[in-house]
Amino acid sequence: MSVQRLKARFVSGNTECAAWHYPGVNSACVVMAGGFAVTKEPATDKFAKRFSDAGFTVLAFDYRRLGESGGQPRLVQPVRDLLADWEAAIRFARTLPEVSPERIAIWGFSASGGHVFHIATRHPELAAAIAQTPNADGPATTRNAARHQTLSAMLRFTGIGILDAIGSLVGRPPRLVPLAGQSGTVAVLTTPDSGEANRAFGPDTHPDWQRKVAARSALRLGFYSPGRSAAQVCCPLQVVVCEQDQTALAAPAVRAAHAAPGAELVALPGGHYAPFLDAHEQVIDAELSFLRQHALRSAAAGSALHWANRL
Repeated sequence: MSVQRLKARFVSGNTECAAWHYPGVNSACVVMAGGFAVTKEPATDKFAKRFSDAGFTVLAFDYRRLGESGGQPRLVQPVRDLLADWEAAIRFARTLPEVSPERIAIWGFSASGGHVFHIATRHPELAAAIAQTPNADGPATTRNAARHQTLSAMLRFTGIGILDAIGSLVGRPPRLVPLAGQSGTVAVLTTPDSGEANRAFGPDTHPDWQRKVAARSALRLGFYSPGRSAAQVCCPLQVVVCEQDQTALAAPAVRAAHAAPGAELVALPGGHYAPFLDAHEQVIDAELSFLRQHALRSAAAGSALHWANRL
C-alpha cells in the first residue's frame, strides 16, 4: 500500500510548524521529527514511508525556524522550543480524522531521539515511543566529539558560540556553523561516522536543507542530558542503539533503556547512520513489530472502552 502524503501546518508558540501527513488505515499515528537541525525530508522520509505502507498514519514535522516551518531567527533551535513543538505536534495528531487519540506513538532520531525521553515522561498515555540512536547524554557526547577534533577548532567553535549567544541579546543575526565537517574545521560534529550523513540522507536531494545551525544552539545542546529522565517513562519505550556510534554514544542510551521500566533495547552493529544504511531493514522490522505490538494493542483497548461507554 502506498499513499500520497499531504502538506499540513499546526500552530506552535507564535508561529506554525510544517509537516507531512501520510494518512493511514489502522487509526494509529506515528509523530516523527529528525535530528538536530535536520529537516523532515532527509530525516524521516525513509522511515515514514515504511510506516505508512504498513497502515500507520504518520505526521513528520519540522521544528520552528527550520525547513518549511515559520519562525525567526532561522536555525536557532533552543531545546525548550523543540519540546514545545513536540507537544503541539501531538495535539495536532490527535485531531486528524483517521486517528484515534489513544493510539499516538512518537519517533525521534539522534537529538530528537533524546527528546523522546522527555516527551514520553510527560505523556504516559502515549501508545509507544521510539528513540532511535538517541543523544541521551550531551556532556558525554561532547567529550567524545572532542577526541575527534583539534584544540584550535574547538576553541574557535566555542568562541563563535559565545559570541552568537551574546549577539542574540542585542538582536544580531545568528552565527551559523556547519552540522558536520572534517577534523580541524569548525563544525558541530567531526566524528568518524558524521561523514556518513551524506550517504544516509543523499547529498543533493534536499536543496532546502542548509546543513547548518546557530552556534548558540549547538553549544547549549552539549549540556542537555535527556536520558536522565528515562526512569520516569511509563509508556512502552523502544531504544535503538548502534554499537559503534560515535555521534550519539550507545552507552548512555543503553543506560537510559535499562532505567526505563520495561523498555525494549535493540542493539545493532554500525555507526550513527546505520539505521538509514546497512541496518535499515533490521531496524524497520524491529520498529514496526514494536508499533504493532503496542500502538495496535492500545487501539483495541481504546475501541473496547469506546463501545463500553456507549452501552
